[in-house]
Amino acid sequence: MNKIYSAVQEDKQEILSLYRTMLNGPAEWNEYYPNEDTIEFDLSRNALFVMKNDEGQIIAAISIDEDEDVDKLACWSKELMPSGEFSRLCVRKDMQHQGIAKEMIGYVFEILKKQGKKGVHILVKTGHKAALSLYGSLGFQSVGECSLFGKDFVCMEIDI
Repeated sequence: MNKIYSAVQEDKQEILSLYRTMLNGPAEWNEYYPNEDTIEFDLSRNALFVMKNDEGQIIAAISIDEDEDVDKLACWSKELMPSGEFSRLCVRKDMQHQGIAKEMIGYVFEILKKQGKKGVHILVKTGHKAALSLYGSLGFQSVGECSLFGKDFVCMEIDI
């Protein structure tokens, strides 16, 4: 049975390998992002979570993010403040379409609720149809668009 854990230093290389399987996909990850520094930042804040299968292999990862540039976008609903953010959701390709992404998101929602967050906001790469569909099916609403980090995004949020 798959279980979700807080990531630890020993998971770093396996997480990086998982991220690397998604290079040049619809999220437009590349050799520079996400990288080891990204993983270290998430680990330093206890904000990186992994799902492992019965063999102990990492099959998914998600981070609770902190980014002032994202947080200060004008599109976010004031009624949902304080809000949390997640990012870098990644599910091993052979494990996709099995509800794992939804399970990871639900896990993060519970953590954010315990932290007193009222809502969650995310940036989804424009044109990433699978992610836009997933988040829409979970009740996320599109509240605007932005350009950050040299890319265009759809801004989405949900009341938790």
